[in-house]
Amino acid sequence: MQEQLSDLKAILHSKRANIYYLEKCRVMQKDGRVLYLTEARSENQYWNIPIANTTCLLLGTGTSVTQAAMRMLASAGVLVGFCGGGGTPLLMANEVEWLTPQSEYRPTEYLQGWVSFWFDDHKRLQAAKSMQEARIAYLSRIWGKDRELGREGFDSQSPQLTTALNTFSAQTKSARNTGELLQIEARLTKQLYKIACHVTAYGDFTRERDAQDLANSFLNHGNYLAYGLAATTLWVLGVPHGFAVMHGKTRRGALVFDVADLIKDTLILPWAFICAKEGATEQEFRQQCLQAFTDHKALDFMFNEVKKIALRTDWDSC
Repeated sequence: MQEQLSDLKAILHSKRANIYYLEKCRVMQKDGRVLYLTEARSENQYWNIPIANTTCLLLGTGTSVTQAAMRMLASAGVLVGFCGGGGTPLLMANEVEWLTPQSEYRPTEYLQGWVSFWFDDHKRLQAAKSMQEARIAYLSRIWGKDRELGREGFDSQSPQLTTALNTFSAQTKSARNTGELLQIEARLTKQLYKIACHVTAYGDFTRERDAQDLANSFLNHGNYLAYGLAATTLWVLGVPHGFAVMHGKTRRGALVFDVADLIKDTLILPWAFICAKEGATEQEFRQQCLQAFTDHKALDFMFNEVKKIALRTDWDSC
């Protein structure tokens, strides 16, 4: 059994393709595999979860999980989160927390690199700026080459987006503290919402997490998928979720928000509005997001950026 469990880690986390959201089922271990059991009218049905190629598992309403299944999920390095219906919210008050596999053998290199700058306000601000620069560079690159997004009107060369990104970049460089940086980020996101509403002809839109319209619901749902990728990245690299560079030192899950922001505007935001315009189901939207994560190597990008920041040593020269 020990050899079988170690084999489950053969696929690097940065290369894994699957995120699962399950509801009204029982997750269990059977014959050396993790399955989920659904109750049909005539018979019970078992479905396999390929845990060796899975990053995280969201358990929604009406779910239960056995101890044996959790043991196998932990052995494969799969993060597990309990959430409400439709994938949101994660049920830990207003924090992002996950059941992370227990391991004494994760690397300490990245944690040591992260704390080497984190207690210095200036260096931490430079790290936050670096993440924001990587975020808009990723957006420009993906919106410039994704044909589906291009057909829907999301064009990295549009004058409105170019102006917004150039302004954001200039203001980010001159920001004096993380408070200013958060305000600059909020203004950019509002501009991206306006662009999305315009190109999809969505109409009036206000970002409200409790709103019931499709765009807001899809944004909530997609953001939690991104949080799952971010939490996985940080767990694998051994960086605790509390060492945030932007979202506040007093929120122990805040670094998850920082890392998720690397991809949210690029991949979640446009597809939330496109799918809302088309009247897609939650499942169709989720599949579209997961396909975008795979097509554009979102997890690889997150890993590379976190590692780059953790190992950078020239913050004083910034």
